[in-house]
Amino acid sequence: MDMELAEFRTQISEALAEGGTQSLVRLTDEELAVLDPEEKLVPKPHLSAMDAQQREWALATALRSLVSRETVEIHNIEELDAVLHGAEEATVDMRIRMEVDLALTLRRTAERALAIKQHSAAGAAFAHIHVHAANLLLVERITAGGMHLFTLADKVQDAVNLVYPLLDPFGVADRDGQSTSLAPSALDHRHVGPLATVIDNARIVGEVVLLSDPPGPMMMTYATDRAVWSVLVDSPHAPSGITARQVSAATLSRDLARMLSIANQETGHA
Repeated sequence: MDMELAEFRTQISEALAEGGTQSLVRLTDEELAVLDPEEKLVPKPHLSAMDAQQREWALATALRSLVSRETVEIHNIEELDAVLHGAEEATVDMRIRMEVDLALTLRRTAERALAIKQHSAAGAAFAHIHVHAANLLLVERITAGGMHLFTLADKVQDAVNLVYPLLDPFGVADRDGQSTSLAPSALDHRHVGPLATVIDNARIVGEVVLLSDPPGPMMMTYATDRAVWSVLVDSPHAPSGITARQVSAATLSRDLARMLSIANQETGHA
């Protein structure tokens, strides 16, 4: 691992240890597209719904907003004017406020991430937990409207607590049921037992994936008015290792923490 990155992580971890988990910054889809145009992994639900012309206008407005709020400082303002007036090529000398730069840097340099997606009638919401160490995690929660809320967490459990409501928004995960093994070759409605009824009545469906190389474990959750079920997959395309059961809040939190711990072990920063 690059020594400069290791030293950077150590410095941030030490500073975070003094104050504990803390909110960092809020940014919109459009603002992040301006600040970090090369990033393609984290969803931008609001921006992705726009056509090309709408996107161009939104990015221009976002840049103006960033400047007016002093989130960024533009030294060559003439080039900024050229961009806002449709210039195809221009180099803008931009300085970014410290907490925004920190969020972007931790976002870019994480070697593993836990990606969460919530499906509901209201649309999709997301979260990415960018894993650097057990005491340094950047939690990025993304609303259906494209607002990104960044939080620095110094504990795995704090990160879990921030994203848990995506999977159990009604707070109905109250008990653990018997675990059932499922065959990958027969994951259809007829072969998943009581889970079929749960799927039919789910109001919230969650997807949790450990983004790593090689791919890590996955989890699907189904929240009804009365319970939450989870389906855990040890690894993609595995011949076994798929289990389903009703879960309590404690078990669901523990499964999330376990996936984050695996991510942390794989980064080599235990």
